[in-house]
Amino acid sequence: MKKNSIIMGIFLVFSTLMADAQSLPNVKVENADGKQIEVASLVDGKPFILSFWGVTCKPCITELNALNEVMDEWRKEVDFNIVAVSVDDSRFTSRARSMAKGFGWQFTCVFDKNQDLKRALNVSLTPQTFIVDGKGKIVYSHTGYTPGSENELLDKLKELKAE
Repeated sequence: MKKNSIIMGIFLVFSTLMADAQSLPNVKVENADGKQIEVASLVDGKPFILSFWGVTCKPCITELNALNEVMDEWRKEVDFNIVAVSVDDSRFTSRARSMAKGFGWQFTCVFDKNQDLKRALNVSLTPQTFIVDGKGKIVYSHTGYTPGSENELLDKLKELKAE
């Protein structure tokens, strides 16, 4: 009986941790204008792709360029947004801003120069990509990028639409 109680206790703690881990944390980041915003303000009822990147991460930039190319086409099937989160510290933030502008990314870029959001979501490697539903719940995550893997993101967005 005691063994079952311990297992049940562990299960309840784990379930609680998992439920908390699935919510988008509300920390502050900088928007493209350099103003502090709360991450919760990015949640607007539409699902979105949340992609962490850095200026020295070539796979990150390749993934974001691929997403930028397919975004308009995908929006014909699913109404969604993309938020690119630069994890570069204050020394590289201006470079990240100019890179985002230079690539012509047509999505929201925010700058996590204190890496609060990165830490809150336990991001250790970039690119790290999440899908967040319209209520701010994280429903999917993957690390790394290979050409074509962005199509998995579209499949996950379509699943959200079907729910």
